[in-house]
Amino acid sequence: MSASQPTPRAGRPLRVGLLLPTGEGLMAGATPHWPDLVAMARRAEELGYDSLWVPDHFLMRFPGRTRPPRGTWDCWTLLAALAAATERIALGPLVSSTTFRNPALLAWIVNTVEDVSGGRLILGLGAGDAPLEHEALGVPYDRRASRFEEAIQIITGLLREGTSTFSGTFYRTQAAELRPRGPRPGGPPIMIGASPRGPRMLRLAARYGDMWNGWLAFGRSQPDAIPPLRAAVDAACRAVGRDPATLARSVAVQVDYLGRDQFPEGLAPLMGSPEELAEAFRAFAREGISHLQVVLRPTTLETIERLAPVLELLDRG
Repeated sequence: MSASQPTPRAGRPLRVGLLLPTGEGLMAGATPHWPDLVAMARRAEELGYDSLWVPDHFLMRFPGRTRPPRGTWDCWTLLAALAAATERIALGPLVSSTTFRNPALLAWIVNTVEDVSGGRLILGLGAGDAPLEHEALGVPYDRRASRFEEAIQIITGLLREGTSTFSGTFYRTQAAELRPRGPRPGGPPIMIGASPRGPRMLRLAARYGDMWNGWLAFGRSQPDAIPPLRAAVDAACRAVGRDPATLARSVAVQVDYLGRDQFPEGLAPLMGSPEELAEAFRAFAREGISHLQVVLRPTTLETIERLAPVLELLDRG
């Protein structure tokens, strides 16, 4: 595992990150451009957010819906730019699909962004979850867990050991060497997104990850959602012979500032006063979560500032 694990600020029970709105219409109905995104990133850093996160998508299509596809800015180009434009805040993809890029090439990209950031990157990885997007790009969507299992071995070999020789069904490397190396000898910590519906991916997260990530933002963003997830992750750790306590846990949650009274079935975002939100965040920490990625609805400079009192309350203990 990577030797470098991020820790919360003194007094803060867990780290709190911000998912940036990088797609069409995601900034309160407007499409964000680079000046908008860098302003949000710098303000989040000033306000004490712990991390910035960027989704890895290109063209999201929605089966059975009348709305048009949603395009997004490229994840890794933005992460490199954000790394250069900020100083303290951690950053990473939430999460980068190993289906979109050759895994050795991805390791080179990661290593470069890690260096630009001065060692602030958290490498979020996943197997991809949008079949119509893969279809549009001409990228295979079948056997994703098998493809991920091969990709993660190449990526961890290069980032942690600096070399990879691998021969698989989908990918090959031959005496590949990652040169020059970034600022951390073992590379950035690796966070693997995996749902309990995919037990194989959970086992791969337990075998290769420094952190597990679950996505709650489109469902129940409540602390009581954690116990069954924790049990599944713990079981995956035991299945691969790992102490569950050595795998950090993170989840993405939605905080709703739209003032809605009703929500679609299954959606339960966090809402309330700064004190109520701070207590909900503390409850996640008590359930073993060490890092939250917050999806604000909407995501604007105003809502980024609106959440800041929650961070101040967390810092007081």
